[in-house]
Amino acid sequence: MCRLLGVVTRAPLPLDTALDGLVGPFTELSLEHRDGWGIAAGQGTGSSPLVVKGIEPAAGTDSWGRTLAGTVTDAALLHLRLASPGLPVVPGNTHPFTVGTVAFAHNGYFTPYDALDELIAPELLAGAAGSTDSERYFLRVLTLLRETGPADALARAAADVRERAAAYASLNCLLLAEDALYAYADEDPESEVSRRRGPDFFRLRYRVDEDRVVIASSGIPQPDDRWTVLPYREVLEIRRADLRVTTTRAAPHSGPAPSTTLAHVNRR
Repeated sequence: MCRLLGVVTRAPLPLDTALDGLVGPFTELSLEHRDGWGIAAGQGTGSSPLVVKGIEPAAGTDSWGRTLAGTVTDAALLHLRLASPGLPVVPGNTHPFTVGTVAFAHNGYFTPYDALDELIAPELLAGAAGSTDSERYFLRVLTLLRETGPADALARAAADVRERAAAYASLNCLLLAEDALYAYADEDPESEVSRRRGPDFFRLRYRVDEDRVVIASSGIPQPDDRWTVLPYREVLEIRRADLRVTTTRAAPHSGPAPSTTLAHVNRR
């Protein structure tokens, strides 16, 4: 299992400044989630995100600290990996994954890892860098992005996993796009991991401050009066232009369009 952290700020900042108060607690999680780390940072319009990865634990790794201090951006996602049994700790399996202007990171697993292969555009599948279920999840999202928006693509890809996989623990993920950062929350409460780690392990929570919005996995301090739980099977959208935050409830494949609720408009 893994840990996720995302941030969008009103103006570009060094990541360690944008994540003030969160870097230390999040880095400490890599003492358990020690099978690599990755950071994707948004760049200018039309540009691919800057992606830096390592296959060692983030804690005590110079490149982790240098990347946080030296990367100036208004939007980023961070990932700490705890590899699923049998999956090698190699760069190709290290999150985030990126294609074009989009980056993606996943917390959880599903089996078999190739459950979505028939639903992925052949040229995307041929370009897979590694052997993880997480990358296949991303490639299914990319395939859906050719016909729909990011929130719907995330919800539909997750529904495909639930329909086709033999088992899954969590489908929590972050998607960094040119205009927004998206988060999706989903869990099987009957999975072995959920029963062993407890009901809070796969919770995603977000926090809206005056000049930033953050979304994070459990494991760092998240006092209830400052953090809001992202309900399961909902998509959170944080707009990079104005920090506008909305949540969208996923609809069934054959049901009506998803419902969208304004969660917060962060004004100057």
